[in-house]
Amino acid sequence: MQVLRTPDNYFENLTDFPYKPNYIEINDLRMHYLDEGEGEVILCLHGEPSWSYLYRKFIPILAPNYRVIAPDLIGFGRSDKLMQTKHYSFQLHFDQICGFIEKMDLTGVTLVVQDWGGLLGLGALGEMPERFARVVIMNTYLPIGDRPMPKAFMAWKNFAKRMPGFPVGTVMKMGTYQKLTSEAKKAYQAPFPANKYKAGAKIFPELVPTKATDEGISEMKKAREVLGKWQRPALILFSDKDPIMSGGDKFFRKLIPSASEQPEIIIKDAGHFLQEDKGEEVATEIKAFMERTQLIA
Repeated sequence: MQVLRTPDNYFENLTDFPYKPNYIEINDLRMHYLDEGEGEVILCLHGEPSWSYLYRKFIPILAPNYRVIAPDLIGFGRSDKLMQTKHYSFQLHFDQICGFIEKMDLTGVTLVVQDWGGLLGLGALGEMPERFARVVIMNTYLPIGDRPMPKAFMAWKNFAKRMPGFPVGTVMKMGTYQKLTSEAKKAYQAPFPANKYKAGAKIFPELVPTKATDEGISEMKKAREVLGKWQRPALILFSDKDPIMSGGDKFFRKLIPSASEQPEIIIKDAGHFLQEDKGEEVATEIKAFMERTQLIA
């Protein structure tokens, strides 16, 4: 199994990204993560085909009062990349995230998830709920193979499978509603200097569990079960311009008992990557959520 690492020089001089890299070995693979600030832990998990750069707008707002941790999934950002698509699996990603949380010994965590970060992060919450104090859910879902996936998702899956080279910058542009700057587009492309680095990004849509027999279904069911009894604070933050995850907020508000205790917030004029479109606004909502649900020592 050949492992690649994007050379460090590709990450130099990225706009609004002065944060130093941190690394940890999990299951013989090196994961990169941001670790800024001190205090209660906010664990931010990205999706496809982004990386921790997606959370850069959160840090100035949240890090003065909290410890913001944002890892790169395997195959993304500064983390190790496997060269062949066949070596990626739901289980690999799930084991890496659970291993990261355990090895970092993260407790009292406020979990912030979007896209694949939701499948993996909420799956981890289902596996070890005692480590989490709050959850913030954005533009994601927990599929269990009981109904057809949205047409927009199937179109995206076919696009990823058939498109030669997998144009990461174009995909990020498609997933934003606001104008994606050339500097941001360059930063999202930075981890992938050649096609051989893109196997993880290209195969990710294929790994979404869409049939009852798919790998990951048991983790999705367990996450639903745990969230169905969740009494700790939960904030649902979806955007209004996401064709793939539109309406998903209603699913989570119905599933999670404590979600009704928080205001119903929709981030206006933001696409699938609401952290990119309206990062400061989203971070401000999370900060207010944490302040009004302060933990008792």
